[in-house]
Amino acid sequence: MPFDTLGLTEDLAAAVAGLGYIEPTPIQEQAIPLVLEGRDVVGCAQTGTGKTAAFVLPALQRVPVEGVLRVLVVSPTRELAQQIEVFATAVAAHTGHRVVAALGGVPLDPQIKALKHGVDMLVATPGRLLDLVNRNAADLSTVQILVLDEADRMLDMGFWPDVRRILAQLPAKRQTLLFSATMAPEVLRIVNKNLVDPARVDVAPSGTPIEAIHQALYPVDESQKVDLMVALMKAHGDFDRTLVFTRTKWRADAVVSALERADVKATAMHSDRSQEQRMKALDRFRDGRLRVLVATDVMSRGIDVDDISHVVNYDVPTNPEDYVHRIGRTARAGASGTAFTFVSIMEFPDLDAIEMLIDAEIPVENLEGFPYRERAIPMPGRLAIRKKRKAFGGRRPGRRRR
Repeated sequence: MPFDTLGLTEDLAAAVAGLGYIEPTPIQEQAIPLVLEGRDVVGCAQTGTGKTAAFVLPALQRVPVEGVLRVLVVSPTRELAQQIEVFATAVAAHTGHRVVAALGGVPLDPQIKALKHGVDMLVATPGRLLDLVNRNAADLSTVQILVLDEADRMLDMGFWPDVRRILAQLPAKRQTLLFSATMAPEVLRIVNKNLVDPARVDVAPSGTPIEAIHQALYPVDESQKVDLMVALMKAHGDFDRTLVFTRTKWRADAVVSALERADVKATAMHSDRSQEQRMKALDRFRDGRLRVLVATDVMSRGIDVDDISHVVNYDVPTNPEDYVHRIGRTARAGASGTAFTFVSIMEFPDLDAIEMLIDAEIPVENLEGFPYRERAIPMPGRLAIRKKRKAFGGRRPGRRRR
């Protein structure tokens, strides 16, 4: 289905063509007509599926060009908000709308000045938006369309109290669009309380990883994870652009230090880094000057980089849905990708939860010649045992062997 069949105006069709879009992605094909109808919409889609265009294009079409805040987009991270702003600004160059971003970590006064000049679409992170509201620099009473992007991540990051305060400032009669990579019970409760008869667009079912990703599990002693990663990079030689996930900021910095001692160019991206440092790191990662980017889950949604060859779960995520978010960074736009997960004996319970969510066992692989210390290896056939435990509530016997 070409874009010109979705009901977009000539200006927006020209914007799409100018950006090089030829055919809509599934989320765009399904969501755009619904948004143009004025429906509340719930979209389940991961980053990289084209959901930004799915709400920016129809939202701008539905509001006049008058310099009054009509479209509000709330995003959990500065990086993701910037990406939305860049796309919306490119589209607005064809329509005449004014787009402003309100992000934390950068000076407030320029944002206040930009809002005084008039705005049709505001893209904001929750904390900075509340700052502007409290200073009477942003008036939300005129908002007609609210977009809550990455709703599950806003919950994970503890932003929902801020979002509730933002919702209290908005007109009750509005169109609300909510996008989330997963539809956890908490997200569904938000949908039920804040959306009216929403249409559901589901192109990335919760817990379903991209089939093009080669997933592998590497049981290893906790103390050998860095050594194993360096050895894998040397053995495979195809770690062109690698994204590594750790559980904490401290561990991210430690991994970077260890990789650099092994002559692997790497940097960390987490909340202790300034906005300028993060953007520089992303730019160096995109253009190939950095081979490895080490990040925490809090930062993962702001990493919009194509051609990531490998995702390495240096630490098994404690939230199983984060596993899906992490590995979804590779194998984008029809490409293939690889996701390696290092698991120590203490992380088996988290592995259990991940395999239950994706309804599959992650195959165990072994790096020949690596001097493994004593380690635990998951038993084969463990998924069937786990399903029985889940169904009947009983405790199953041990599943480890040395």
